[in-house]
Amino acid sequence: MNNPTVVEAPPKSSATNWSVGTLTYTRGGLATVFFWLLWGDLAWSIRDRVIPPVMQLLFKKYEVSDTMAGLLFSSFPIALGLVTGPFISYLSDRHRGPRGRRIPFIFWTTPFIVVSIVGLAFSPQLGGFVHAFLGETFKLNTMILVTLGTFCLIFEFFCGVANSLYGALVNDVAPQSLLGRFFALFRIVSLVVGIVFNYWLFAKAEANYVWFFLGIGVLYGVGFTLMCVKVKEGQYPPPAPRSSSGPVERFKTAAKAYLKAGYGNSYYLWFFGVWTLANLVTVPVNLYNVFFAKSLDMSMATYGKFMAASFVVSLCLAFPLGYLSDRFHPLRTTILALAAYLIVMLWGFVYAKDAATFGIALVGHTILSGCLFTVLLSLPQKLLPRDQFAQITSAGGTITCLVGIGLAPALGMLLDATGHAYRYTFGVAFCIGAVALLLSLVLHKKFMALGGVKAYVPPV
Repeated sequence: MNNPTVVEAPPKSSATNWSVGTLTYTRGGLATVFFWLLWGDLAWSIRDRVIPPVMQLLFKKYEVSDTMAGLLFSSFPIALGLVTGPFISYLSDRHRGPRGRRIPFIFWTTPFIVVSIVGLAFSPQLGGFVHAFLGETFKLNTMILVTLGTFCLIFEFFCGVANSLYGALVNDVAPQSLLGRFFALFRIVSLVVGIVFNYWLFAKAEANYVWFFLGIGVLYGVGFTLMCVKVKEGQYPPPAPRSSSGPVERFKTAAKAYLKAGYGNSYYLWFFGVWTLANLVTVPVNLYNVFFAKSLDMSMATYGKFMAASFVVSLCLAFPLGYLSDRFHPLRTTILALAAYLIVMLWGFVYAKDAATFGIALVGHTILSGCLFTVLLSLPQKLLPRDQFAQITSAGGTITCLVGIGLAPALGMLLDATGHAYRYTFGVAFCIGAVALLLSLVLHKKFMALGGVKAYVPPV
């Protein structure tokens, strides 16, 4: 569908025009594309803010172990992404179609995500049906967990595909000079959803999970479909011509090109280290914060209010952080956010021993992890070359996958072995963050050598 406010034309130098490749936006056109991208992000945020904590409640209800929770919520989905990420990103970078190179792939993940959400809604009933069919061969709880786990993996798999290309879509259609503020708007939408859910609805989620899942399935399906229809990509330079050799040789050529683009420059390896650890630093606390709250007899209503209060603070900080990232560069704001997050993680590890101190650590974690993600979102767009963006981010994602696959089950085994001493999640997060901070300082030194804020050009 053509958007009358977006004109494909050579870039023009005008105070009221913004250009991205062959797309040139008037002020109204820019507002229109931002609206539809944010509309898609609203659907994404509702799905992202509601489904994971409700899944945690369901899995805990049916007596999942900490180790298995880590595998299901983190390691297995990451392993699936490790297989599909490079393949999808390579195809997307090379695809040229009437709907662009990102939207067709994102669009076709939507029905699978919706079906998996509906499956989660009815997993206890389906597990009960399978148990009745098989008899007493397996326990009822085991079959329910198997059913929940199956739909959880389907859900995470297709969400991972969509997520890997959504950032690439934004990079293709949003002006570079506004990326920090644009991603800050993303964070604001996400935080508003988090505030509403945690303050008013989270305490009711466990008893009404079916309606939560079904409602989110409808909202996500409609929201993402509308975004895919309304947002228009521009035209891209043609990809390198395909080899006329056989399929095996073409695969080898494609694999060689992918590995060279992703791992052929040591500068990007430093970026991957920062990106991997900065994205994983919040995983230990996020995976088990609901379990930690329950172990301290904190009510879910109180937990939800702590989360909502944290999101209110994050909401107030989101746009200023986006502006600061545009003004001073997201790598610098990432360094500051990591340093602040480390302080809170150390405090939580030492002092979070009851509901009150855990509540303080939870609020600090949620606010500062939100700050970190707000400034981190635009970092790849500011450091990586546009023409191979999806491939290089996928190469970094592969490293994140390899590290993340082992992190969650290792943490789960630690918690099972220590009698569910969830305070250790803060200690593990501190260690990861300390390494991430060190790597980010090295990356910043290399970034300055390549021109810094004013003259940086991605190396090739």
